[in-house]
Amino acid sequence: MFHHVELWVADFAAAAPRWEWLVSELGWPRLSSWPKGASWGSSDTGYLVVEQSSDVRGELPHDRLRPGLNHIAFSAPDRAVVDRIVQGAAHHGWTLMFGDRHPYAGGPEHYAAYLEDADGFEVEVVARST
Repeated sequence: MFHHVELWVADFAAAAPRWEWLVSELGWPRLSSWPKGASWGSSDTGYLVVEQSSDVRGELPHDRLRPGLNHIAFSAPDRAVVDRIVQGAAHHGWTLMFGDRHPYAGGPEHYAAYLEDADGFEVEVVARST
């Protein structure tokens, strides 16, 4: 189990609505917020921080194909939640990846959505059950 993941973004005001929508669809409440950051999740199971830090070097978008973080995978309770997220994704700043293979881009037994945002961050939303 992880404690938390912290993502640094170039513009928190632009990134926050995308992440807020996504994690709230998964049932993650906002834990805290500050002028250029917020966290969602649970102190018991782990949480996500999205922050615009003054320590960021450069403002290029995240490149998931370079060494470092490729993507974050979230568990969804079932396929209906994955489908609901895919239906709303484009309206909330997310683009469906691998659309020609969706929802089985990860294999025939792996029901998931792969999404990317304008900052280049990829998330995978995996259905825990059918």
